[in-house]
This record gives sequence, C-alpha cells and structure tokens, in this order.
Amino acid sequence: MQNVCQRCCSIPLHHGSTISSPKNDPSLQNFSETLPTEMSVRIFSELDLRSLCHASLTCKHWYGIIEGTDHLWRSHCHTVLAVCTREVNGDRLEGCSWKVTLVRNYRKGCVKRRWLMGRYSNIRSAEDIPPNSMCPLDLETWGEILEAELER
Repeated sequence: MQNVCQRCCSIPLHHGSTISSPKNDPSLQNFSETLPTEMSVRIFSELDLRSLCHASLTCKHWYGIIEGTDHLWRSHCHTVLAVCTREVNGDRLEGCSWKVTLVRNYRKGCVKRRWLMGRYSNIRSAEDIPPNSMCPLDLETWGEILEAELER
C-alpha cells in the first residue's frame, strides 16, 4: 500500500519521504509573513483585479494586507474612471476609499463600456437583451449611449 499525503490525499509519497510543515521548512512559509509588508504590497500590486480579490480570500494575513492597503485598489479603479468619470470622481469627493469606489462602479463601468462600444447595437426587442447588460445608469450616461448609437 502506497502512502498518500495527508494534506490533499492525492499526492503519492515514495517510501521514506515525509511532508515538511511550513514551520519546519522555510521554503513553505507564507512570503507575506517573512517579507516586510511594503514588499508584500508590491507583489500584490502586480495582480489583476480578479486575482487580487482571490488573493484576499487566501488567508487572514493576506486579507489584512490587501484590505488595509487602499493603494492596491487605486489602479484598478482607474480603469473604471475612464468610463465612469463622473461617478468615480463623485465617490472620491464624498470620501469613499478606492476599494469602495471600485465596488460601487465596476459593474456600471463594464456595462457602460459595452454599450458605448456598440456591443448591443443590434438588439431588436427586450427579449434580445443579453444577461448582465443592464444596470442602473443615470440620465447623462444614457444620453452618451444614445449619442454613440446615433453616430453608428
């Protein structure tokens, strides 16, 4: 009978091999616990938005660093800013953090960008509207979309 790793129950162990614990093996330690926080933030700043959100769910330590560093959300918020300038600037003037601003405007930015690019230009009826293509948008935004459609 072959020994199997007790952590994941799928990696066969060769006779005589053992699994090191992170406490005993420095190569298995969490980088964010061994590096200065500034270095961990620099590493996290290289992640795309989806990866950053997933990383924040990895462990409490990563969550604390990611959630506590508003700078990490700023660059991702700038992609939304390009489409939802009014909304993002309004949230920032109200004192919202970059993360809150991003969360409040991300979906709206994606929907607005698709409408402005003409992705929904050939819709003939309400039944033809794809899922996730609608969200609450203000009057000025719908005006921009209408202008873009009229130019096409």
